[in-house]
Parts: sequence; structure tokens; C-alpha cells
Amino acid sequence: MNSQTWYAHFTKNFAKLTGKSITFILAITMILIWLLSGPFFDFSNTWQLVINTTTTIITFMMVFVIQNTQNRDTEAMQVKLDELIRATQGAHNALLDLEELEEDQIDIFREEYEVLAREARAALEEGELDTNTPESTVH
Repeated sequence: MNSQTWYAHFTKNFAKLTGKSITFILAITMILIWLLSGPFFDFSNTWQLVINTTTTIITFMMVFVIQNTQNRDTEAMQVKLDELIRATQGAHNALLDLEELEEDQIDIFREEYEVLAREARAALEEGELDTNTPESTVH
């Protein structure tokens, strides 16, 4: 198993584990134990440092796990959306892989679709249907 496969497998399983309610309950329990142990350690700086260090390390590691999971989910969703566009008759194939364009190029597409949406809402207000497939200047 190469390192990319290992990392993806690890983050997927770790994200599933950390997303469970039992993990949240364990975290709350850990914090309660830490709070209750305060008087035994005279609420010392070391006592505070333990929770600060622990939570900092966990937070740091979770950033990478969450980002990996989000990236994987986003990429999968984009592929699914691309397939829906590709398979839909009358859809604009120029929208495939849209997330790879520069922001100003995406803005052009968004503005054109905002115009179509306004026109469709106006048609609905006049009692017309908005289910047609109007051709736009999408390119």
C-alpha cells in the first residue's frame, strides 16, 4: 500500500471514528476528569498546560484529517455533477470541470445563470412555466 493510499485510508477511518457520538462523549469525559483533577494538582500551571497541549495537538491533527476528508468529498461530488451535466441532453458541457477555472471566468458563468434565474422567476410571476431549456450565452 503506497503512502497516498495509506493516508487516505487512515483519514477516512479516523474521520468516521471521530465523528461518532461516543468520541464526543469520551472527549467530554476527558475534560470532566481534567476539571475534577484540578484540586489535586492545586490548579497549577502544569495542570493547565496538560489540557492546553493535548487540545492543541488534537486540533492540529484534526485540521489535516478534516481537510483531507473535505477534499475527497468535494472531488467526488464534482465528478458526480460533471457526469450529470455530461449525461443531460441540452446541458452545457462548458460547465464540466468548472471548479478548475479562474474566479473571474466562474463569475461570468454565474452572472449568466443569475440572469436566467431572474427571467424564470419573472415568467413564473406571469403564470408561465420555467421548465424550458433556454439557450444562454454560456460559452
